[in-house]
Amino acid sequence: MNVSVLGAGNGGCAVAADWALAGHKVRLFDFEAFGDNIAAINRQKGLVCKGRVEGFARLDYAGHSMSEALRDAELVLLVGPAFSTRPLAEAMRPHVRGGQTIIACPGSCGGALEIRQRLRGLPDFDDLVIAETATLPYACRMDAPGKVRIYHKLTGGILLGTLPAASTRATLELFRQVYPGTTAAANIFQAMLQNANPVIHPAVTLLNAGLIERGCDFLFYEQGATPAAGNLIEALDRERIAIGRALGVEILPDPVIGVQQGYMQQANYQTGYSSAEGFRGIRAQSQLDHRYLNEDVGYGLVFMSRLGQLLDVPTPTMDAVITLASCIMGRDYRREAARTPEGLGLSGNSRETLLTAAV
Repeated sequence: MNVSVLGAGNGGCAVAADWALAGHKVRLFDFEAFGDNIAAINRQKGLVCKGRVEGFARLDYAGHSMSEALRDAELVLLVGPAFSTRPLAEAMRPHVRGGQTIIACPGSCGGALEIRQRLRGLPDFDDLVIAETATLPYACRMDAPGKVRIYHKLTGGILLGTLPAASTRATLELFRQVYPGTTAAANIFQAMLQNANPVIHPAVTLLNAGLIERGCDFLFYEQGATPAAGNLIEALDRERIAIGRALGVEILPDPVIGVQQGYMQQANYQTGYSSAEGFRGIRAQSQLDHRYLNEDVGYGLVFMSRLGQLLDVPTPTMDAVITLASCIMGRDYRREAARTPEGLGLSGNSRETLLTAAV
């Protein structure tokens, strides 16, 4: 199959390597501003992959031309932080053709709807399938430009939400070629809300802010996810689950799905993260100005909090974390409104109207 991967960061390189090593023809794109991995891949004629997936992955293309990256693509995977989804979707718009399946992997709370907003109005729009996963299927980091290390590849617990829903079975068949542990979400909201990064990363980051600012080199989960951090994660998670319940979808507690995914061995908040085999060796970020706040608060928690408002679900812990993160970063994530239900084309303040807008 012809696969295009848009985004050449940690996740994008892991995705590109895995699909190529599985025998698919892979073309990789990123913007020129993020060219280190692209340059290294071209120098060494492929991607070095270590860890849970091993091998030297030869790609059909790695570069900065969107038209080349999308040439003959059957499956298009957008892999990057939430703030990359809109510019990637806008850049691909002139080159999209009917019959393609486009997946935000992960969707980071609404990536599929963001893509749909950017591509709406194209002549072939109704012939596109747009989907998102609740999570990236890996824990991974770049060892060096062109060299990706996969600490863990998910064994299950990967939810896929598809627009239109009628295309779910065909989309699953494509995606399961490399991720057999993927299951269909009940609807796009279940895939959006099962994303737990916004309840994990900001909690651990805020409670370790002093260590990060002092430049302490520590392990994010093993040393940073203390029982107190687990208590905060649990409070945030309860609100996320309540929002899902108001929409009529089951959102699994993160430690429960973490065990399904193979990350965690203990399905509890207080010790499950620090003891998780799938999180071993992942170092904390070197500064607070990082996606663990900018993405997971600015896009994830702000989106969930606003969705809670529309559904009359209280989110006091989410609101407190948004306020604290805004305070320490000297910006107002809530006012920036990087991703909101309204911005994704969702309107109304009832379960029925929101679900109707997301089909």
